[in-house]
Amino acid sequence: MPQLPRILVIRRRYLGDVVLLGSLFRNLRLHWPGAHIAALVEPSYSGILALNPDVDAVMAPPSGAAAWPRFVVRLRGAGYTHVFDIDNTERTALISRLSGAPFRVALHHGTHALKLRALYTHVAHEAADVHEAQPITEYYLKALGPAGVPVATREIRLVAPEPDVADWRRYVGAQGQTLLVHPGSRSAWRIWPADRFAAVCDRVQDELGAQVVLAGGPGEGRLLAEIRGLLRTHALVLDAPPSLPRLAALARASSALLCHDSGPMHVAAAVGTPVIALYGSQNPVLFRPAGQGHALLVPPMPCAPCGSPEACVPADSYRNHCVRRLTVDEVYGAVRAVLARAR
Repeated sequence: MPQLPRILVIRRRYLGDVVLLGSLFRNLRLHWPGAHIAALVEPSYSGILALNPDVDAVMAPPSGAAAWPRFVVRLRGAGYTHVFDIDNTERTALISRLSGAPFRVALHHGTHALKLRALYTHVAHEAADVHEAQPITEYYLKALGPAGVPVATREIRLVAPEPDVADWRRYVGAQGQTLLVHPGSRSAWRIWPADRFAAVCDRVQDELGAQVVLAGGPGEGRLLAEIRGLLRTHALVLDAPPSLPRLAALARASSALLCHDSGPMHVAAAVGTPVIALYGSQNPVLFRPAGQGHALLVPPMPCAPCGSPEACVPADSYRNHCVRRLTVDEVYGAVRAVLARAR
């Protein structure tokens, strides 16, 4: 009897990238229902994969030189037959080879140099113009080709525990709709001003009668406090960042999520909650949320002088303030439309 595949998918970070691997995992599961499917991600993102029904196990990369021997023993002992390296760094190329898997594919795109080609058995490459013109999930699915795995679905799904969802609904206590607001971002340059978030939250509660819940990630307490201090209406504010599974449950319990182009955006979309996402100069096609019913707000590009006190770097979406060109009226209008559809 042929050995069932034991698969390792390597994507160390970030939250949105890990969530968007969902369609890759789903197609692997559909093709090999009995396979063991594991993911290698950094520990801070591992909790979200507990909500993916197609992932059986999670590994963390070694945290330093002293951790490598024990890591390699565990890696070799897992008996992987297939490795899909989505990162293709020198480190992940070495992990791929040390796994001992007879099938090892590297994924890369554009003119980026392929790292350590000799350590892989197969390569999947995507041209730069193609990469920028479609969702990143299509790029991830390209890794399936060398393994002969057909693309049967593009579904991305996380399943939030129902007891946690019910717990959040009791906490909110709203009979009507709930707007979850997650105003943080991995890049401080991409954050929409706190006074505008407060203005939208006030209008949502005053004019739409919806309950606003403010939540943030690690290190974002000051931003939440600033918004809270500017509010005229009473919003529920979480004092501490929820764990990733709890964040997913809170998103599932909410009618919609207002956020930036961020990891929480992808979490909410994956549990079936519509999002209103604020973009700057980043490509809204490449990292769009999965599913339908979302509102993506993108300022007109190319941008005009915005009067930023800091010099923007136009070619680097992590170092410009283009998101600040979105107005309160634009964002409120999008929130109102999404909540109307959700109702």
